[in-house]
Amino acid sequence: MWVKKRARASTSTGNKSMAEFANLILETIEPGIARLTVNRPEKRNSLNDETIEELDQAFAAIETDDSLRVLIVTGAGDKAFIAGADIGELVDRDPILGRKVTKRRQQVYTRLEELPIPSIAAINGWAMGTGLEVAMACTMRVAAKSARMGQPEVKLGITPGAGGTQRLPRLVGMGLAMEIILTGDPIPADRALAIGLVNRMADTDMLAEEALELARKLAARPKLALQYAKEAVLRYAEGSLAEGLAHESYLHALSCGTEDKKEGVAAFLEKRDPVFSGR
Repeated sequence: MWVKKRARASTSTGNKSMAEFANLILETIEPGIARLTVNRPEKRNSLNDETIEELDQAFAAIETDDSLRVLIVTGAGDKAFIAGADIGELVDRDPILGRKVTKRRQQVYTRLEELPIPSIAAINGWAMGTGLEVAMACTMRVAAKSARMGQPEVKLGITPGAGGTQRLPRLVGMGLAMEIILTGDPIPADRALAIGLVNRMADTDMLAEEALELARKLAARPKLALQYAKEAVLRYAEGSLAEGLAHESYLHALSCGTEDKKEGVAAFLEKRDPVFSGR
């Protein structure tokens, strides 16, 4: 578990601890880039109720930190991103508790999905069940070649409950989502890349650098333009094409009033690199 000694160690290597948790590490690793690590390696970073509440607190802190441009989400160690739910808590889950737990996790993962900054899941091992549901709530996913992903809930006699049945078909289509969910079998990273479940794949020892390279690229883009564009894309599955187009148009108009729009256009016309302020 993460204690103050671990936080001081992070600071000494150039990382800045943003907050202290029992099961998470939240730190700034470069200006504008934060990394959130699920830190339960002895449990393969499985999510218990305590960790879910800490995730919600971490996302709340990120929402209000105007200095941040990108969030990287990963798991401690080299075995698992998030191996799934803590099975010890599943034993006593009855219908009433099952509804309560899944609603809460859906709320927390939607908060991750709707952060004003893009998030990148750096999938460094097993991402199963609710672990894959966390990864799918991120804006983008980068997987190590050794990673394995799946929704194995049916093998326990239950169904996915924290977004798997909804986000997976939006990413890979209904047919593939049906196969992954109904068989419960994990898929390797190369297949996840081929079907669009992950955006990039990297050698296991290069995963952190691959995710950071993508984060740096996003951090260099105008912050408000990314926020508005992300919001528009997230709305695509919620209504008609006409509603989506109207929402897109309003967000475009909003972006036209930013300082970054003026700077971006001026830099293009003047054939120079833009210097974005996030305003």
